[in-house]
Amino acid sequence: MDDLTLVTGAGGGLGRALARALVARGQAVAGLGRDAGALAETGQGLPTGRFLPVLADLADHAAVLAAIAALPGPVIRLVNNAAVYPRRDILDETPGSFMATVTVNLGGPLACALAVLPGMVARGRGRILNVSSFADIAPAPLAAAYSVSKGASRILTRALIADLGDRFPQIVINDWMPGILSTPMGRADGLPPERAADWGAALALMDDVSLTGTLWEMDRELLPPRTFRRRWLDRVTGQRVLARRL
Repeated sequence: MDDLTLVTGAGGGLGRALARALVARGQAVAGLGRDAGALAETGQGLPTGRFLPVLADLADHAAVLAAIAALPGPVIRLVNNAAVYPRRDILDETPGSFMATVTVNLGGPLACALAVLPGMVARGRGRILNVSSFADIAPAPLAAAYSVSKGASRILTRALIADLGDRFPQIVINDWMPGILSTPMGRADGLPPERAADWGAALALMDDVSLTGTLWEMDRELLPPRTFRRRWLDRVTGQRVLARRL
């Protein structure tokens, strides 16, 4: 089979939209999810053989590793999209319920990355796009476990780069925040997931090594804060770093 793009949470919402958008762009997509019926719906109407449903629950890391190992082709792109958002008051949390969210939202992306990285390292190239949020910067009520786990997943991105960036610069890794969507995890007045998926698919297909470590929100790159000295030098030299757009 062709080289694969692996999308997690492909049974609905943004994951389904991303899988379909990537297939539309010529990719062979392995869509990982825990509901066989939902994955079948994602594949409806897509060209034969371009969408491969992969049944696994991100809470079961061993099952995730086994499912990815059984794929018929190498994964050259990973889109870590899946997450859970239980909306639970911190007073109603237990250590077990809190860590169950962390197991999916942090452990799931880690398991997927560890499953695909050996192949990427062997090939000397690859692409990992982690779907992120600002939840760790401004946690919402009833979202403690979600906010902590998503913040930790952004640290995971940086940790992967710290270990791999110098040795394997062609493995491009970064974070993307799609915005508030009109999905069960979002709001009714949010952005249609299909619109966000257009941006996410385009970003996932970009292999420029300068993307590693960057943070994108919706369709634009968010530049890191610039020091006063750097701004002064830019002004003196006439140089200016411009944020990229999709």
